[in-house]
Amino acid sequence: MMYSSRRKPVLYFKEDKSSNSKTNSQDTNPFLSRKCTVFKLFGLCLLLVMGSLLWLQLSCSGDLGHVTLKGEPQALPQALPCPHERLPLSQDNPGWGPHKLALIIPFRERFEELLVFVPFMHTFLNKKRIRHKIVVVNQVDHFRFNRASLINVGYLESGNETDYVAMHDVDLLPMNEALDYSFPTEGPFHVASPELHPIYHYKTYVGGILLLTKQHYQMCNGMSNRFWGWGREDDEFFRRLKTAGLQLFRPNGIKTGYKTFRHIHDPAWRKRDQRRIASQKQEQFKVDPTGGLTNMRYTVESRQELTISGAPCTVISTKLECDLDDTPWCQFS
Repeated sequence: MMYSSRRKPVLYFKEDKSSNSKTNSQDTNPFLSRKCTVFKLFGLCLLLVMGSLLWLQLSCSGDLGHVTLKGEPQALPQALPCPHERLPLSQDNPGWGPHKLALIIPFRERFEELLVFVPFMHTFLNKKRIRHKIVVVNQVDHFRFNRASLINVGYLESGNETDYVAMHDVDLLPMNEALDYSFPTEGPFHVASPELHPIYHYKTYVGGILLLTKQHYQMCNGMSNRFWGWGREDDEFFRRLKTAGLQLFRPNGIKTGYKTFRHIHDPAWRKRDQRRIASQKQEQFKVDPTGGLTNMRYTVESRQELTISGAPCTVISTKLECDLDDTPWCQFS
């Protein structure tokens, strides 16, 4: 926009010699007072705008390390994407290589974690030039949470455009850019290995974040559908990897130890369902020799393409089915 350099015309009046100085003062002071007031208001508005921008920058850069969610303090990772920050949308650039990752998130009601996870992982994978598709499998039935079955659904619904999967917890964020999310050519790759995970350190642990080619996941017949509630499905899957003759690989040369990941789950606010109902306590340690992809039963209620702070994801709302004769512990009562 062009502005004219010409000034508005100024009118000059001859001074009335007969008027006294008091009258002159009354005529000129109101104008000067109004002019000063305008400048003061402009300066105040400028300070408010600069203060707001400074607060927004600090909150987006991670200097404000905690946010209150529903009355409970929730620790967030540093350097989170800002809602007003335009994130790179590239998630399927063919120039990044022939492989594409399906990042599968088993999910139920943990929206505050999802709002952090999706933009964070989208940015993280873009920086590493990993072609990806974020698939959130949302359990909407009235049965207990079944992480393994939701991962099976994610595998079956991820489409032919992807050729490997990441079984990824929504509350675990990688903080070291040296972590490898590329195509696991040699075999299953456990990103959240026991020596790096902030909580679980036993040798046979394969939870948190595990990468597999779709071919290897099919060789394992997916995960067992018998694990309702929290825990044990990963331990059973470790045995499936051994039965399928697959060698497990883990990161090398990562020096950040237990600070490699940020665990954003707040157990005080959202307690895990660790109850063992009916015969579940005895059955939880048994190997499921036949169940998995072959006996997976579910209904897709809806499929939505969403964008969270500029990061795209697919949300598949799913109703799982349960055989009450086989696994009566799928219900709370």
